[in-house]
Amino acid sequence: MSANAECLRVSELTKRFGATVALSNVQLTLERGEVHALLGENGAGKSTLLKILAGTQRPDEGRLELMARPYAPKSPQHAQALGVAFVAQEPALCPDLSVAENVLLNALPGRFGVVDRAVQKQRASAALARVLPHGAPVPDLDQRAGDLGQGDQQLLCLARALAQSECKLLILDEPTSTLNSSEAERLFAIVRELTKTGIAVLYVSHFLEEVERLADRYTVLRDGQFVASGRMPGTTRAELVKLMAGRDVQELFPRSPRTPGEVVLTLDALSGSKLPLSASLELRRGEVLGIAGLLGSGRSELLRAIFGLNAVKQGTLRVKGVLGPASPARRLAQGIGLLSEDRKREGLAESLSLADNITLPKLESLGAYGLVSPKKRALIARSYIERLGIRARGPDQLARDLSGGNQQKLCFARLLHQDADVLLLDEPTRGVDVGSRADLYRIIDELAARGNAVLLVSSYLPELLGVCDRIAVMVRGRLGPAHSVSNCTEHGLLLEATG
Repeated sequence: MSANAECLRVSELTKRFGATVALSNVQLTLERGEVHALLGENGAGKSTLLKILAGTQRPDEGRLELMARPYAPKSPQHAQALGVAFVAQEPALCPDLSVAENVLLNALPGRFGVVDRAVQKQRASAALARVLPHGAPVPDLDQRAGDLGQGDQQLLCLARALAQSECKLLILDEPTSTLNSSEAERLFAIVRELTKTGIAVLYVSHFLEEVERLADRYTVLRDGQFVASGRMPGTTRAELVKLMAGRDVQELFPRSPRTPGEVVLTLDALSGSKLPLSASLELRRGEVLGIAGLLGSGRSELLRAIFGLNAVKQGTLRVKGVLGPASPARRLAQGIGLLSEDRKREGLAESLSLADNITLPKLESLGAYGLVSPKKRALIARSYIERLGIRARGPDQLARDLSGGNQQKLCFARLLHQDADVLLLDEPTRGVDVGSRADLYRIIDELAARGNAVLLVSSYLPELLGVCDRIAVMVRGRLGPAHSVSNCTEHGLLLEATG
């Protein structure tokens, strides 16, 4: 590679947190105008490397070069000024501010504390035009950012990142995790256009089919160390998985013999205050019933209505023979467990320890007379940490210090400790690496084989086809009939989901 073609060089980068070595002698090189995939399991060190590049953390050792010059950002603002733009996995917006205000949040034009609204709209419009498909209209600049859909919110964050300065390196962290298939395709097209202008893109994703389509080269980290780097064309998915996991993942979707039993959940024309509009289904013990559909179709609202978080407007809801809606506390007592898609706001108590997060739903097993034994709590938490392969220093580590994928596995551990026999899983493997997904699929399979009932919502069609026994599709708030997975294909499900 010539020096003129090089955008970023990372050499012997090391980062420690106390006794924990998050990165050790990591190396990485990006060329101008390329999409470079950064791969690795949860806890491999990807997030730490991204934070260093984005200016939120400082390395202990090593050297960074941007455009052949030393690069040592002191803050995210400094990194942006030097030409490094970072778009996080979760859209980070001020929902009550306008679209234009969000785009130029860190660089509002004006003098003496007075914003020049005309210039603001002109610059915001230009920034948005860079991330919109050719010929697409610019959204209403006065609209509240919180009123945008997930896909438009992600593009808004991308526009803001590119608007700060002349972008040389764009970092995208799981950019499609909240997007549907059409929104993801739109993002891919935008990324390709940006690379034509010479921008280098560092792309992090657990969806290897995305990486295969989009990336020119890849770098794999494992346990905080550099493992391999190479060109994506000619590299098989199995080779990438083995590099990431350090082992062969022989069976991504294990399936044990399952015998559907009694009906434990019945819905008949169920509707909520807004969504769903109408949903009918029967869920039996010993089966995994999947629900496909686009974002906003009402899938999550359906699970929330069943669990008692959302109001039921009309229709019939019967859980284990008990008719009618109930509170979440009542559902927990009935053995119903919900894994929310929003782990930040509903799935975790981030300021509490792993042990607290795992055991809070079921404290009575941790001691007598209303007391909790710290030793027993830590022992139980450690067993789930080992079972799910959660990468953590121990049960007392705070949940907020985990990577996103390990936080998701922590949510799953809490559900297992609750010992729910009817599981409502909303995007259960979101942000989880391929090796860990295989572990979670194995646990779901074991639960179904032993007689648990699982209702699984997912945007990832291969997951539904690989894990479920039957699949129903929700379209604009209405749930269609469930079909045997043997009669379903990705193409057919997508056609049905788009109406």
